[in-house]
Amino acid sequence: MKTLSDHTIETPMGFIPKGLSTDEPAPVPELPEDFEEFDNFRDMMLLYSCAIREVNTKLENLDAELEMTGERNPIQYITHRVKTPASIMKKMKRKGIPLTFQNVWENLNDVAGVRVVCSYLEDIYELADVLLKQDDIRLIRMNDYIKNPKPSGYRSLHLVIETPVFLSEQKHMVRVEIQIRTIAMDFWASLEHQLRYKTDIEIPESIRRDLNDIADDMFSTDLKMSQINRRIQRISRVKHEAQELARKAQEAEKSGG
Repeated sequence: MKTLSDHTIETPMGFIPKGLSTDEPAPVPELPEDFEEFDNFRDMMLLYSCAIREVNTKLENLDAELEMTGERNPIQYITHRVKTPASIMKKMKRKGIPLTFQNVWENLNDVAGVRVVCSYLEDIYELADVLLKQDDIRLIRMNDYIKNPKPSGYRSLHLVIETPVFLSEQKHMVRVEIQIRTIAMDFWASLEHQLRYKTDIEIPESIRRDLNDIADDMFSTDLKMSQINRRIQRISRVKHEAQELARKAQEAEKSGG
């Protein structure tokens, strides 16, 4: 059975092998210790880190179950990250919202982020469906950028959910953004992000069109691979059904003889 323990996770320091992670809580915020709400921010980062653990466990359990019932793992790998304090401050400034613990808690949905990469398009919706049926998960918002891609060509299913985090004296409902996409979508999004944000020039419109065309081509590939997968599954089912009928016929023949 495939496990996810050897895949990579995303941290504020980049991607590291998940198997080497100590899975420690998020680091103490990079804020001056005389910052008025330093302790609140430290506690908040702990909650977000714990929420990621909760979501990862749910996803890995679902992956194991779906492997057993469907004879394959829908999840290829999972990455996650908690936004760095610097990133939080930058986003709050961009939104024009004063930097306070309460404002971050109420206005940012993506401080804790989990990315799930699946094999096929149908895996995305199946996984989202079974996850959202869990009675301790509350859906806050769903953005389907697969059915409605962004103008850039970006595709992914985004879920903002609340999950409970149980600490020693209290339960907290913590928001986590989950992005679910295929391998092809993740490949495109990773390189597009690198091209767009790691350069100091304005991307020409001709290149933007090329990137969009590539996204469309990769989505067409996703559709074809899903079709091939369904065909193979049908052939496999027919083969197994024929084998089962043959086995029962042999048993009936022996008992009749």
